[in-house]
Amino acid sequence: MNVYEANSEAAEGRFAIVVSKFNDSITSRLLDGAVETLSRRGVKDDHVDVFRTPGAFEIPTVAGRLAENGRYAAVICLGAVIRGETTHDQHINRAVSMALAEIGARTGVPVLFGVLTCNTLEQAIARSGGEAGTRGKDRPDSRIGNKGADCAEAALEMVNLLAKMPR
Repeated sequence: MNVYEANSEAAEGRFAIVVSKFNDSITSRLLDGAVETLSRRGVKDDHVDVFRTPGAFEIPTVAGRLAENGRYAAVICLGAVIRGETTHDQHINRAVSMALAEIGARTGVPVLFGVLTCNTLEQAIARSGGEAGTRGKDRPDSRIGNKGADCAEAALEMVNLLAKMPR
């Protein structure tokens, strides 16, 4: 049996981060977490490009173009959609998540879903906190952490895993 598993050490290539300006007090913290994680893992600052969209709904348009152009090893997508008085958030969340999954599957470029889909501002704040969270909720020491940092870790792992896979 062959098992392919990667670590989150520095990976070859450039990384794109697409981040929504809507709910900027939250998304800026997600961006900080992602950038800090990439830097801490050895990715050079000039190998990270940040693209700011007006809102979460526009993220897939930019992510699709970045994944298709062949310049980036991974595209990290960050945003925050917080429930309001209507079902608008549900339509945004569904459209964005499905589009990003399709882009990654179609292009073969890891497209990471770091768009918070929260019921309250408090939940969004908790998920844009300091360090990376634990993997999974099945651990007694599990913590939410910063989903931007989590996505950066996952991006590095995916790039490294794809590099190890047989062609």
